[in-house]
Amino acid sequence: MKNLFLIAAFSFGITGIAQNTSYWQQHVDYKMDVKMDVKTYQYKGKQELVYTNNSPDTLRKVYYHLYNNAFQPGSEMDARIQSIKDPDARMVRKIKIGDTEAKESRIKTLKPNEIGYLHISNFKQDGQNALAKEVGTVLEVTLAKPILPNSKTTFSLDFDGQVPVQIRRSGRNNAEGVELSMAQWYPKLAEFDFEGWHADPYIAREFHGVWGNFDVNITIDSNYILGGSGYLQNKNEIGYGYQEAGVTVVQPKKTKTLTWHFIAPNVHDFTWAADKNYLHDVVQGPNDVAIHFLYKNNPAIIENWKKLEPLMVKVMGFYNTTVGNYPYKQYSFIQGGDGGMEYAMCTLMLGNGTFEGISGTAAHELGHSWFQHILASNESKHPWMDEGFTSFIEDLALNEFAEKKVTNPFKGSYITYAKLVESGKEQPQSTHGDRFDENRSYSIASYVKGGIFLSQLGYVIGEEKLKETLKRYFNDFKFKHPTPNDVKRSAERVTGANLDWYLLDWTETTNTIDYGIKDVKDNAGATTITLERIGRMPMPIDVLVEYADGTSESFYIPLRMMSFEKENPMPTIKRTVLNDWAWAYPSFEFTIAQPKSNIKKITIDPSGLMADVKLENNSYLTK
Repeated sequence: MKNLFLIAAFSFGITGIAQNTSYWQQHVDYKMDVKMDVKTYQYKGKQELVYTNNSPDTLRKVYYHLYNNAFQPGSEMDARIQSIKDPDARMVRKIKIGDTEAKESRIKTLKPNEIGYLHISNFKQDGQNALAKEVGTVLEVTLAKPILPNSKTTFSLDFDGQVPVQIRRSGRNNAEGVELSMAQWYPKLAEFDFEGWHADPYIAREFHGVWGNFDVNITIDSNYILGGSGYLQNKNEIGYGYQEAGVTVVQPKKTKTLTWHFIAPNVHDFTWAADKNYLHDVVQGPNDVAIHFLYKNNPAIIENWKKLEPLMVKVMGFYNTTVGNYPYKQYSFIQGGDGGMEYAMCTLMLGNGTFEGISGTAAHELGHSWFQHILASNESKHPWMDEGFTSFIEDLALNEFAEKKVTNPFKGSYITYAKLVESGKEQPQSTHGDRFDENRSYSIASYVKGGIFLSQLGYVIGEEKLKETLKRYFNDFKFKHPTPNDVKRSAERVTGANLDWYLLDWTETTNTIDYGIKDVKDNAGATTITLERIGRMPMPIDVLVEYADGTSESFYIPLRMMSFEKENPMPTIKRTVLNDWAWAYPSFEFTIAQPKSNIKKITIDPSGLMADVKLENNSYLTK
């Protein structure tokens, strides 16, 4: 089994390189041995990392993330909680100051035995001492010798960590009683790419990592059950539901600890969780993927988790068909987070609450396997590429398997986006994830407007071309680090359309879409309709005209700068393709061969997939 996984990892890497000879990315191979003290929640470990510099640059410094250090009073994360207008409710507690209720950072009051930390010692490069300087949540390393292009070097270090009281994502003893949620727990090498180093401090948001292979040994008290990234190599020694069929595992009473050995090939992260009271189910998913479910032995939630299992098998199959095949042979849904958070080959998520709540979370986090853990965009710089695209396929999937399907499963997203625009608090999606003025603005820009990027792209190029684009994007950039331009280029390659305007206006500005019906007038037995562009952002326009006799006719106005004509989205209705509309002209006029008295209603964008922020001027009703 071990050799099989290493061969698979090698195959993944060759595929990524062969597709584009001008593209490069760094590579890491981690070996880690860690011992957890479950009484003190402290752990010690050793790490050996082989780093391959595939870049054209000579590197004289490297950087590591030390995420645990964020959970200390006075950290940047603590400061941000105290300064932002709408702090994450999970990270604050309500206190009384006189007659006023205030919110206090939970990090601010952590005691020494409750904080998180990760400290490094004995750092060596190829056996030589290197200077390692801890700066908050980042380790700056001045190398003993430069790493030349197309060469390898080996880093070794010792690390000491303490698991914090769970404030956000990682931690111990969360609100649902899970003892250990070990996310971002180890010294993690920062990403270096064509833009340079991405050694972002851990302030609030998401993560970015280097593709590689993980070989991890975790030694912990023998009564703990683990779930996480990778493939368990010694499952017949461990048991707890991992053993092969027909194998009975009996642990000797004197066995105080067990060492769990995991290998995770071709991932950019490694996460695990542990608890003494997990139930562990395994079901067979599409393409022989083993889907693990680890959740607390709590009678109040067991039925919901059992119902979740067949649904997630269906959802994985839907994602495979919609985007591309999940390439690993295991995925784990683990009760262990403070909401839901995606990691390599697993998610940590809340497990209590309603079935609708956990199924929505599970569907969303599973979707991240495609748009973050196979297509590894930079979540800090472009969170909308991951959160938004994941929200899009989640909405599609949940609607697909709902008892009552709706025509537009994204309708709520369009309403939410329009309200943000109306509030005046929108910031461009190109804003770094940590730099949004409010958490609400970040969430809507990333999850909601990011999802609309795709649903609206379906309006722009047509639903079938959108489906082709998703599959093309996945196949072109899986196991790479795609950028926003890569998404656009995939759509352009599929359609032949020019889409630079779409990427620019939607993601790098706060320009809005607002088209209206300006005038409808009789014209010698015909009807002349005048449309106007009020917002800055251009769009191609669909117009539906409904007649008094019950028939309908559609009109399509191509956008000149797009150089494209989409297929008729309503093939059962006659469509007329009009002259194109160039952005510089604020109005557009066309005539139909019907008197005004025969017209019942005129509608701009009957699909509701164009994110027009002022819908009241999009329709005309004959009085």
